Amino acid sequence: MDTSATFWLPTRGSTVAKDVDALFYFLTYLSTFFFVLIVAVMIIFVLKYRRKEGTARAEGGKAHNVWLEATWIVVPTIIVIIIFVWGAKVYLKMTVVPAEALEIKVTAQKWFWSFDYPEGGTTVNELVVPVDKPVKLLMSSRDVIHSLFIPAFRVKRDVLPNRYQITWFQATATGEYNLLSAEYCGSKHSSMTGIIRVLNNREYMAWLEELSFAGEGFTPLEYGEKLYTSKACNTCHSIDGSAGNGPSFFKVFNNEVKLDDGSTHSADENYIRESILIPTKRVVAGFQPIMPTYQGLLKDREIDALVAYIKSLGE
Repeated sequence: MDTSATFWLPTRGSTVAKDVDALFYFLTYLSTFFFVLIVAVMIIFVLKYRRKEGTARAEGGKAHNVWLEATWIVVPTIIVIIIFVWGAKVYLKMTVVPAEALEIKVTAQKWFWSFDYPEGGTTVNELVVPVDKPVKLLMSSRDVIHSLFIPAFRVKRDVLPNRYQITWFQATATGEYNLLSAEYCGSKHSSMTGIIRVLNNREYMAWLEELSFAGEGFTPLEYGEKLYTSKACNTCHSIDGSAGNGPSFFKVFNNEVKLDDGSTHSADENYIRESILIPTKRVVAGFQPIMPTYQGLLKDREIDALVAYIKSLGE
């Protein structure tokens, strides 16, 4: 793994990171140089030419200096052109997706990320990619504006509802990297985090095969317990009765649930399934209708497993 982490920036993990860092440090050092230069000259002039007791008032000198004026016009212009050309080259490199890139669909919603792979299968808050291969992210949001940010890859792009946003990267080293949301999206914004696992090609192919057989060898209850965390149910629903952004799963099964329209409904298997697929149809009293639908994100076996797990939490 690249050990290029500094005080200002984390470890570099993508092909574009080095170019972004070079431009960042150029701008930082250039700004620092001119800041120090201007402040130093100001201090020198204040001390040297300050008014002293008994000193006659200074009289006006030359109106202007052609060479000085030309210098402070030409030099900044050259610097701005250099920054523009350099920045444009880096921007184009970050924007133009290679033709051979692996495309992964990214869906953002309160408050988790889901990733759909072309070979089939979906993960939540965990993006798994092969090393040394371009990866295109086709992104959209189900609710508000989010922002996918991968610090180690120097990639950040807003994810908007009702349209697609595109970004790409090519990881240069295997390992785990942080994935964050850089746009405030509600009360659980700080929990909308994930990881990127970069695997070598052999490990990636084995992982894809394992993903296609997810849940094999587990009972519905055991699989549901895994899904409770992996599908981000735990970000809103507790299993111990404590309050959250959504009602607790503890002892909810087969009990009467009071809804926001004043009616009640028995929390049987059909109610739980409906609440997963159409969460805004029957909203529990005291809670906002903020839960996104899991329609298309969960297979029938996964829904059955979650129902079995919620049933196990007590009647």
